Amino acid sequence: MTSVAADHPAMLNFLAQSGRVCIWLALMTAVFAPLEYFFAVRQEKLFRKGWTTDCGWYFINSLTPVFLLGPPSAVLATVVHVALPASVTGAAAALPLWARMCAAMVVGELGFYWGHRWTHEIPLLWRFHAVHHSAEHINFLVNARAHPVDMVFTRLCGLALLYATGLASPVGPNPTLIPALVLFVGSSWSYFIHANIRWRLGPVEELIATPAFHHWHHTREDHKDHNYASMLPVMDRLFGTFYLPAVWPESYGTDTHVPVGLTGQLLDPFAPLPQHAAGSSVAVPVRSIEG
Repeated sequence: MTSVAADHPAMLNFLAQSGRVCIWLALMTAVFAPLEYFFAVRQEKLFRKGWTTDCGWYFINSLTPVFLLGPPSAVLATVVHVALPASVTGAAAALPLWARMCAAMVVGELGFYWGHRWTHEIPLLWRFHAVHHSAEHINFLVNARAHPVDMVFTRLCGLALLYATGLASPVGPNPTLIPALVLFVGSSWSYFIHANIRWRLGPVEELIATPAFHHWHHTREDHKDHNYASMLPVMDRLFGTFYLPAVWPESYGTDTHVPVGLTGQLLDPFAPLPQHAAGSSVAVPVRSIEG
């Protein structure tokens, strides 16, 4: 075993990461499965229709970010650092870590908000983001149903502002600490807001995203123009996209065609548009099929 580890360190690292991903999934299931059973918005089976597709996306998006997000993030950080004056990119360097982290959560959220909004408003980006909205039953694992192109684009929008404001920097000690913490906190919270939990938190819902807030983003009728924020609903308040009635959505999903299963969802956004849809700014309305 020692010889194998010495000869194939990359393989050993991948296996270790795979083990951590499995453990994390087991822990989340142990937390969310009972909550979704006892406090469900709508009672559903744990192994509901489409759960294998969501599991597939979970492993893809847990194991590939270091390869998919790392290189463009490094390029983005370097370009911003070179293009902007040091007085801008270094303005936040003197702040204590806790203050930089708090500011980074707000600034990053602004970038994530607009990145997410653009994936709804720009037809090319929507082709990738529609994968996420194809789920017709919402629970915590639906958070993982995201095309890698969609995930990378949205995260880069947030990271760009962090580097532009100097809250994150490609130089100095621990250059990846702030971006990594922001992405970890945001990604972890996203599992909660997708959860099939009927909790309502009163005035707190104005301050932090909740399942009710995000479920209305996934409703078949209204998801295209409401509740883009991942953690801070104030962004939707500022830009006129906040929507949170007292009731829960009747149905979830999208009328955009999304193939059945993981492979189809991964490849279909790269396929040419149908001839009759070429040049159109709106996707062809075909009822989605739950994988």
